[in-house]
Amino acid sequence: MLTQIINGKILTPQGWLTNGSVLIQDNKILEVTNCDLAVVGATLIDAKGMYIVPGGVELHVHGGGGRDFMEGTEEAFRVAIKTHMQHGTTSIFPTLSSSTIPMIRAAAETTEKLMAEPDSPVLGLHLEGHYFNPKMAGAQIPEWIKNPDPEEYIPLLEDTHCIKRWDAAPELPGAMQFGKYITSKGVMAAIGHTAAEYEDVLTAYEVGYRHATHFYNAMPGFHKKHEYKYEGTVESVYLIDDMTVEIIADGIHVPPTILRLVYKIKGVERACLITDALACTATDSQTAFDPRVIIEDGVCKLSDRSALAGSIATMDRLIRTMVQQADIPLADAVRMASETPARIMGVYDRKGSLQRGKDADIIVLDKDLQLRAVWAMGKLVEGTNKLF
Repeated sequence: MLTQIINGKILTPQGWLTNGSVLIQDNKILEVTNCDLAVVGATLIDAKGMYIVPGGVELHVHGGGGRDFMEGTEEAFRVAIKTHMQHGTTSIFPTLSSSTIPMIRAAAETTEKLMAEPDSPVLGLHLEGHYFNPKMAGAQIPEWIKNPDPEEYIPLLEDTHCIKRWDAAPELPGAMQFGKYITSKGVMAAIGHTAAEYEDVLTAYEVGYRHATHFYNAMPGFHKKHEYKYEGTVESVYLIDDMTVEIIADGIHVPPTILRLVYKIKGVERACLITDALACTATDSQTAFDPRVIIEDGVCKLSDRSALAGSIATMDRLIRTMVQQADIPLADAVRMASETPARIMGVYDRKGSLQRGKDADIIVLDKDLQLRAVWAMGKLVEGTNKLF
């Protein structure tokens, strides 16, 4: 089956292409060309002058459509994944907040089942915790937070094959051994929910930690202790050039001025966009999976308002926020939602850009950056056919 998308502004690794077309065969991109002549036998899709860009690669998302990945069930996973696909996410790493080992095992079993399906958008499981600094717990469930425990993580990684990322606070006892072990197993180590200063972050980087979880959130910046000043985790990450970051680009977790600062210092190649979305995302619900959480001012918070607790953002909103509030060029905002996360997770060989031979993960945005169509692995995602 051939599909040809024409009459749009196509974002390629070389820049914008006008008057061209994207040709899809089954689940792959057959060609991106500067010719828009109709191909014999192809189903023709008119993009009506809109933007044709790669689909979003989501590294950090907890749920959506009323369901949370912590539930661990196939039904919960499918509902949440479908919800985010309808908003421009075409590849996803379901994320668990700090959880018990039985909960992690249940989610891993479901993840592995979905990953084995043909053309699956699920690329692996992301564990956000539970080896965090209790003082920086934020909305994590405090009873489940502890120091890294090899009697937990070694059997878990020996028994499963889907965990692709695991976050920890590097200042904890055992965190360096944890980082060395998981990276030896091909799992990306990230720092998060941490009070680490420069020496902690540098040592973590040297043993394999390469990424900072929801940068600026649940980590300190520049601060004073009595009369002396100290760098925080934020400045430490900035100082390590090759450490990548992710930012919750809803305009609330990180204000637009700081989104611009991250873009300016880390650049497109080392900063990616995430939703950190909770179960209540894309629903009319005013309650969250965690009973301590409320929804207020377009964001999730702990009910005592001591901390933010995840977002209700979707991939298309991240792109709009970066362009319309943070004044980032559209091409760069899209790359931070697709190319950069794909590179960070080692899947850029098949995801993250519109190129011959890559998976046909494509979204169409209108001039107001509203989502008009989504193809995932060459299939039009149900509920996104707003071009026709």
